[in-house]
Amino acid sequence: MPRKTVKQQKQKRVTDTDINRNRIRSVTDGLVGNEDPDDIMLELMETLDELTEAPQSGKFYIFVYNPKTPNIEYDQNPFIALTDIFEWGFRGVNFHWGETRQYTWNEVAGAMYEVYASEVKDLQTLPFAKFRLNN
Repeated sequence: MPRKTVKQQKQKRVTDTDINRNRIRSVTDGLVGNEDPDDIMLELMETLDELTEAPQSGKFYIFVYNPKTPNIEYDQNPFIALTDIFEWGFRGVNFHWGETRQYTWNEVAGAMYEVYASEVKDLQTLPFAKFRLNN
């Protein structure tokens, strides 16, 4: 593989944020500090675009989730790095839990929203996790 020229080495790598401004930043900049997690989630859903195609492994997503399993603790506003896709649903690392969780398609309430890798740090600063017990 040939080496890059000095000019090529100096060229800036284009990121999602360069092409599509950091959409999360407008939400983080507008916080006062006493917002409800659902209000933050609604603002995020208004800021991001609904996913129009199938989600993909290796990408980041937020969505509203209402599980069917009784007596399970869950995050109603998951922020995940999707790792596996199945016919019944998907698996991903939930940033709010700090662990892998499983989600079924039928329990995703509404759309999923893709978050660019360059926006992950900003999204991690937002307190929009909503932990609940399904009973």
